[in-house]
Amino acid sequence: MGELLRLATAGSVDDGKSTLVGRLLVDTKNIMIDQYTAVEQASAARGLDQADLALLTDGLRAEREQGITIDVAYRYFATPTRSFILADCPGHVQYTRNTVTGASTAQVIVTLVDVRHGVVEQTRRHLAVAALLRVPHVVVAVNKIDLVDFDHGVITEVCDQVRAVGADLGIDDLTVIPVSALLGDNVAEPSDRTPWYDGPSLMAYLETVPVAVDDVDEPGRFPVQYVLRPQSGAGEEFRDYRGYAGRVERGSFSVGDRVCVLPGGRRSTVVGIDLPGGGAGRSAGASESVTLRLADEIDIARGELIAAEPVPEPVRQLDATVCWLDERPLRTGDRLLVKHTTRTVTGIVTGIGGRLNLSTFEEEPAGELALNDIGRIGLTLADPISPDPYAESRTTGSFVLVHPQTGNTLAAGMVS
Repeated sequence: MGELLRLATAGSVDDGKSTLVGRLLVDTKNIMIDQYTAVEQASAARGLDQADLALLTDGLRAEREQGITIDVAYRYFATPTRSFILADCPGHVQYTRNTVTGASTAQVIVTLVDVRHGVVEQTRRHLAVAALLRVPHVVVAVNKIDLVDFDHGVITEVCDQVRAVGADLGIDDLTVIPVSALLGDNVAEPSDRTPWYDGPSLMAYLETVPVAVDDVDEPGRFPVQYVLRPQSGAGEEFRDYRGYAGRVERGSFSVGDRVCVLPGGRRSTVVGIDLPGGGAGRSAGASESVTLRLADEIDIARGELIAAEPVPEPVRQLDATVCWLDERPLRTGDRLLVKHTTRTVTGIVTGIGGRLNLSTFEEEPAGELALNDIGRIGLTLADPISPDPYAESRTTGSFVLVHPQTGNTLAAGMVS
């Protein structure tokens, strides 16, 4: 199947995200005949002249009845070149939190713009989220070009608007592709109706955009999830076993590496790497789930970090940028839970530095952060955490804010 690409879609209401995703699935032959037949029948029952491809992705009956997408829908498809995990995010402004969720792990984000409306506030918000989350590759599909009769001048004007917003946000890798999700122009194949466009189709872009990241030379980071000790009745060979299970979130680890356990600061050496299916390995890289064994007996619990040099400094004071996702505003003095990798600590908001103005992309003073606001805050933590700057690592530089009573996720945060 080739390498895996994680992508997310975003856009305003009725920009055609679900239709675009449906078109991708149909044109790449990732839809069964009976599924497509059911969509044709449902579309005919609605009085439509052709299959409503949005029905392929808006799978919940309540969503279909409303004609909108209300949650992140994960889809899996493949071509001979690549396999894909796609997060189809909703367009309504109150569901920006879902876009943050979908984009947080994406290597590519595809944002749609209706060519008739151009760049709107939700477009600017989604591009700001993509810039904030440092999504490596950003694609803007200028959709519904059939509704302006493929007019070169109209489409070029909107494309220029998009590029100007991308430049204001500092997005380095921004690609703009004019498409008609309904008719398939420039989606899977180049369109004869846009002879003035010499770029790739959307599918060609997704199949060729580089996503492999060689990060083995980055410092290793291993948040501990579980401490494994022998159970009663274990054999003699396991009597003194102590392993630390988790996932390598950054860099790599090899047998013989010197490491530091944070926040305590005790040092040791990796003497074994046990694999999930049994057996042992000599090394483990990012995204691999393994069990590390250390040379020294150290009191390690869930939430502690096994780190290779250079070691991040444990901190109790945190400056960060957050996307606030709750209807109740965030204010100075609020007590929240801060979840960083596998570690959860209590924190107090000590200040709100400012809020991003989505019209000017300038920071403006703010006494609080309302739903979907993006702003800078200060946090004081009851116990230390050991983050990397988000600019260096999207995993170990991020955190979420959680309501201490309900457990609801309140914000996505990036360490400055």
